[in-house]
Amino acid sequence: MTEALVAVLLTRERPMLRLLCNKKGMSMAEVLVAVLLTSVSIMALLALQPTGWKTMAHADYVGRASGILYKTLEDNENFILNPCNTPAAGTTTTTVKSSDQTSVIKGDITYTVTTTIAQDGTTSGYLVTVTVTWPPLNSKGISETMVVAPQQLYKYGC
Repeated sequence: MTEALVAVLLTRERPMLRLLCNKKGMSMAEVLVAVLLTSVSIMALLALQPTGWKTMAHADYVGRASGILYKTLEDNENFILNPCNTPAAGTTTTTVKSSDQTSVIKGDITYTVTTTIAQDGTTSGYLVTVTVTWPPLNSKGISETMVVAPQQLYKYGC
């Protein structure tokens, strides 16, 4: 009985299955629509590339500038923390190359670092402001300010 049931099920018409499994293949119109949709999606992705490159370059510039900024802040902080040192109030401007080499190499970015040290009016400390710019791409740059006071624990070399 089981063999007879299997034989009936295998030979019986299945209209739903026939609709799902059309053995004719794809028509030329379907192929053209698929190619058109694929090419439009690829073109849309390619249109985003220049924006991505520009964003990546900006992130690279800002990342290098922030490294220079915090190194300069830290150097000034370490100098002022030692009560044996007397920082000169005023503004200094230096240039730093991204390669950290003395001569310019191809693809080097020159950053302008402006450091301002002023006496803090409320404490015996100093107000240190560092601004890093990379003209002509960014003349505003990034900036950070820190208040630093000499500490007796950092006394060295007097």
